[in-house]
Amino acid sequence: MEFQDSPELAAFRAEVLDFLEKELTDEFLQPDEAVLGVGVGEDATDKEWLKKLATRGWVAPAWPKEYGGAGLSTAKQFVLNEELARARAARPNFLGIGLIGPTIVVHGNEEQKKEHLSGLLSGDVYWCQGFSEPESGSDLASLQTKAVKDGDEFVISGQKIWTTGAHRADMIGLLARTDPDAPNHKGISYFLVDMKSPGISVRPLTNMADMHSFNEVFFDNVRVPKTAILGELNRGWYVATTTLDFERSGILNAISLQQLMLEVIDATRQFRNGSPLVRHAIADRMIEIEVAIMLSYRVASMQEKGLIPNQEASITKLFASELAQRIGQTAMGLAGLHGQLGPGSPYAPLMGRIERMYRVQVGATLAGGTSEIQRGIIAQRGLGLPR
Repeated sequence: MEFQDSPELAAFRAEVLDFLEKELTDEFLQPDEAVLGVGVGEDATDKEWLKKLATRGWVAPAWPKEYGGAGLSTAKQFVLNEELARARAARPNFLGIGLIGPTIVVHGNEEQKKEHLSGLLSGDVYWCQGFSEPESGSDLASLQTKAVKDGDEFVISGQKIWTTGAHRADMIGLLARTDPDAPNHKGISYFLVDMKSPGISVRPLTNMADMHSFNEVFFDNVRVPKTAILGELNRGWYVATTTLDFERSGILNAISLQQLMLEVIDATRQFRNGSPLVRHAIADRMIEIEVAIMLSYRVASMQEKGLIPNQEASITKLFASELAQRIGQTAMGLAGLHGQLGPGSPYAPLMGRIERMYRVQVGATLAGGTSEIQRGIIAQRGLGLPR
């Protein structure tokens, strides 16, 4: 791996930094909950930031130009993402642009690409992801939401849970069982469904940090056209793994965690002396952050060579999500009792963000596939161990 920028990459990095200096103002900064991997919805400023990025084709920089991207190389996309994360720029509609959109680019037909990609890039269409169910989280292939063919339509019935942003979403990327007699992984199809379709209802779920980002979504005989299937009928599991590989790559997370830890250190200096235990805890986290950055570089290097990270993406996701929890615990320890003070208290360090971060981090090792699932993937695909 080459760690130094080539002259071309160095020139591009300078272009990105110049753009951020001129265009990135406080209203376009990413909220802490988003840094921690928890969706918080969107507001009007997000669309304004998308418009600024769109002038350079940087909303989805690696997408082909004909679909609204900039056609950048993986290396340039990595540089862009690295500097956006370092500057804490907002990542609007990440589920749509970062996960579902690339999946449509890979598996969608031309009609689907024309119908959905422009709305993603403009910020006019907000997406959510309908994968997990009450009895099918880690074992996603056991999902029970069904889609029954009826003429030129499918009728969808079932329930999804932990659906980030469903209360705001216009569309959902949905997995449903279309062949109940097939083995679990071979009877699933991937649907692109309008959230305004009759029969869809959304019920909020408030997490332990008192935030409403998750939801339950119910499907009561929802009719969708057969053209809503993304990829092949009954091959949706393999389409979904494309989405999950995008989700688990985690190129932005390590840089975001680094910035967060630096802010925590600065904000908590007043509460602790320079004891060896404190210094060691800080050093451990900063070293681990560098490891997470190197793992992200590994994923980017593979992508630049045309390889598809699989167990490598799981390694990156596993390490970064568990590191996020350790950072939350370290921050609480550094702040002492003050760390328990939430937003609104004049004595709360970082305006209560440490308390919020500590609680939000509990879900870091669940979202996108639990740590146990990631370890299983690493063991089987990386080490060749039996199931």
